[in-house]
Amino acid sequence: MEKMMSENAAKKNQTDSEKSGNPEPIRLLLVDDEKGFANVISKRLRKRNIDVATTYSGAEAIKVLRKKKFDVAVLDLKMEDMNGIEVLKIFKTMAPDLSVVMLTGHGSEEAARDGIALGAVDYLTKPCDFGELVDKIQEAFKIRKEKIINEKGLNREK
Repeated sequence: MEKMMSENAAKKNQTDSEKSGNPEPIRLLLVDDEKGFANVISKRLRKRNIDVATTYSGAEAIKVLRKKKFDVAVLDLKMEDMNGIEVLKIFKTMAPDLSVVMLTGHGSEEAARDGIALGAVDYLTKPCDFGELVDKIQEAFKIRKEKIINEKGLNREK
């Protein structure tokens, strides 16, 4: 019975990934100190063929980024230990090709725009529509892939 249930879950996940149109799992680092929000979003993203690592602070995210490569990071702007702008600056030094989407509460959109000036590809305002979040993550993934392809092309020309 358990085996049948896990097979059904696997088929459902496969179907969800097919719906997303992206056969390659996106490696995502989700950084948000609202644990309940982060856990629910992570669970839902995994059903969309997104390989999610969740961290609840800026310092923890930096440690995780040292150990593993990611395609995209969704980074909360306001956290208890560090703000998202500080973490973004460190991320861009550690992994310059990482696509970062800033996630911000109401009233801090200007700071999110500052994040774009520092290299984030986009931002979302909380509460955000889940479908919009998935779209932004997929777009950030495409931007990263195109950037890598363009850099390889430039290196061949040299």
